[in-house]
Amino acid sequence: MIISLASRIFATTDKRLLMKMAWNFGFKGARSVQKFKSRLKQGEYFPPFLYLSILNSCNLRCQGCWVDVDKPQVKIELDELNRLVNDAKAHGNSFFGVLGGEPFMHPELLDFLAEHPDCFFQVFTNGQLITDKVAKQLRQLGNVTPLVSIEGTEVVSDERRGKPNVLSRTLKGLDNCLEHKLLTGVATSLCQTNIDDLLTEKWLRTLIERGVHYAWYHTYRPVGPQIHPELALRPDQARKVRQFVVDMRAKLPIALIDAYYDHRGEALCPMVTGISHHVSPGGHIEPCPIIQFATDKITDERGIYETMTQSAFLQDFRKTASEHTRGCIVLERPDVVKALAEKHGAVDTTIRKTAMAELEAMEPHGSQFLMHDEIPEKHWMYRLAKKFFYHDFGAYTTFDANGKKPLQPAPKKEEATSLAS
Repeated sequence: MIISLASRIFATTDKRLLMKMAWNFGFKGARSVQKFKSRLKQGEYFPPFLYLSILNSCNLRCQGCWVDVDKPQVKIELDELNRLVNDAKAHGNSFFGVLGGEPFMHPELLDFLAEHPDCFFQVFTNGQLITDKVAKQLRQLGNVTPLVSIEGTEVVSDERRGKPNVLSRTLKGLDNCLEHKLLTGVATSLCQTNIDDLLTEKWLRTLIERGVHYAWYHTYRPVGPQIHPELALRPDQARKVRQFVVDMRAKLPIALIDAYYDHRGEALCPMVTGISHHVSPGGHIEPCPIIQFATDKITDERGIYETMTQSAFLQDFRKTASEHTRGCIVLERPDVVKALAEKHGAVDTTIRKTAMAELEAMEPHGSQFLMHDEIPEKHWMYRLAKKFFYHDFGAYTTFDANGKKPLQPAPKKEEATSLAS
């Protein structure tokens, strides 16, 4: 499988891009994780991987989206983006995730990417704005991998994404990427309406035949102003997703990414481990994209490194979340998120300014934490990579020797109170 995947990537990807990826993401990314480990020994948390939502605007209207895509445009200006990345680079970072809204609606996206040839960027996109000309420019840059979101079949895509003819337009952008020999992935937010169609070997083989190099399965998270709880996966379906990913990694020549499990199959949260945090379109530094509260901004004159490592809000969020679950604190304990935001006087980072009311209205849901039902990695490559570069980094020291801790049930809404300290 590994030989087949490697040969397929080598044959269908621009060699200059592969060299940049191997150096900026591979070698320098691994070095960035080692620097992160060294900082942990000093009690400093600065993520080796930063995710930047560079603007709120989007050309689609997806079900359950937590970004203010229908509000006036807010974006991080080019000078501020460059300042942030340069500061992070000075501390060993070389890989950045770029999100929106739809990143390709940012008028200076390509200028930003061009400014940092010594970095590698993964751009999360619906693909509809990646014309042949844009794909050609991305190939010339050589430091970008587009991750194109596909949410289902023709009918489901239109329903999930709020516009007609979504799939055909997205596939055109995907094909433009592949025709210009970009390392290209497909992301899917699995939910009740698409899991039967897209969590299948047939679908992955379709992607392979099209030329896609990697896939990333997220699970739908019922948060934001228009929660669709009926779309959320059941616990048995969450386990099915994990089992499928582990099995297909050992079988098919397509790379499969996940962000929520280590090599033993133990659940983890990237925010809790400190391996990644998020910057909002307004420049707010958030624990993760769905926690839309912050006490700090990238405009702080201290710079992104000092601001993050000295943030009491981020520190408390990591610690408190680790004491409650190995899964998603937002889904399982929205009352704890609310209490932390109140304790630190965190501001609502949304444009709509209803994030607190949304938390209060949330009912607890299950997440990726499959307690006592872990599914270890089968394939040696994924197992070793995760063991050395993607695990919990000791974040869950409050759990017992087996990495387990019975979850404390969420209190009823009327009983939920702020944290005492």
